[in-house]
Amino acid sequence: MIELTYLQAVVLGIVQGLTEFLPISSSGHLALLQRWMQLNADSPAMIMFDLAVHLGTLLAVAAAFRREFVSFLGRLFRELLHPSEKRPAAVLITALGIAASIPTAAIGLFFKDTISAAFNKPVWIGAGLLLTGTLLMLTNLVKEPSVGWRRFGWWRALIIGTAQGIAILPGVSRSGSTIATALLLGVKRRWAGEFSFFIAAPAICGAAVLHAKDVFETSGGVTGNLPIGPLVAGSLFATLTGYAALRWLIAIIRRAQLHYFSYYCWALGLFILLFVR
Repeated sequence: MIELTYLQAVVLGIVQGLTEFLPISSSGHLALLQRWMQLNADSPAMIMFDLAVHLGTLLAVAAAFRREFVSFLGRLFRELLHPSEKRPAAVLITALGIAASIPTAAIGLFFKDTISAAFNKPVWIGAGLLLTGTLLMLTNLVKEPSVGWRRFGWWRALIIGTAQGIAILPGVSRSGSTIATALLLGVKRRWAGEFSFFIAAPAICGAAVLHAKDVFETSGGVTGNLPIGPLVAGSLFATLTGYAALRWLIAIIRRAQLHYFSYYCWALGLFILLFVR
C-alpha cells in the first residue's frame, strides 16, 4: 500500500466534492481512483479520509442551503411551540425526511458487508453506473411534475429513501437516484432537488459514524499515525468543489437537463465492465 500524499488527497477531495452532488457516483469514482493509486481502502488512514471528505461535502450542503436551513429551523420551532399552526409544513417535511431515512439506514446496516465487498469488484461499479445512467435518462420522459409538499405522501418518501439506500452501492449515484426517483414519482423539480439534499444530511452523518467506528476497530483505537495534513486538505477541497457542484446541479435540475449525465455514466460503466479487472 502506498501512503496517502497531499497530491492524492487533493485529487480525491476534488473528485469527491464534484461527484457527491453531480449524478455520476462519488463512491464509484473514489473506488476506481483508490485502486489506480494503489491505496488500501480498508486501512485506517483511508477510512478516516473517506470520513473527512464526506464531512466536507456535508459542510458544502450546509453552506449552499444556509438561508433555507435557518428559515426551516425557525419555522419548525414555531410549529412545535404552537401546535395549532394551520399549515405545519416544517413538521411534515421533517417527518417525511425521517420516513425516507428509515429504509436508507436499514439497507446500510443489514447489507453492510455485501456493500463493502462490492467496492472491490469493478463489475459492481460498472453495473451501478449503467443503472444510474438509465435512471437519469428516464427523467427526460417527465414533462411537468406537479406534486408539492402537501401531496408528497409517506409512500413517496419511503421509495425515495429506498433509492438512497440502494445508492450506497458503488457506481450508483445518491443524488442521481433520489432526484430521478422523485421526478419519476411526479415531485416538482425544486422539491425533488431540495428533498434529496435534505435527506442527504442524515445519510452522510450516518456514514460518518460507521466510518469512525471502522477506524477504531481496524486501528485498535490507535489513530495517532493518521496523515492529518492530507485529511484536512482532502476535506477542504471536497467542501469547495462540493459547494460549486451543488450550485451547478440546482441549475441543471431546474432546466430539466439531468439526462445529459446519462451518457457519461453509460460510457464509464461500459469501459469499466470491458477493460477494468
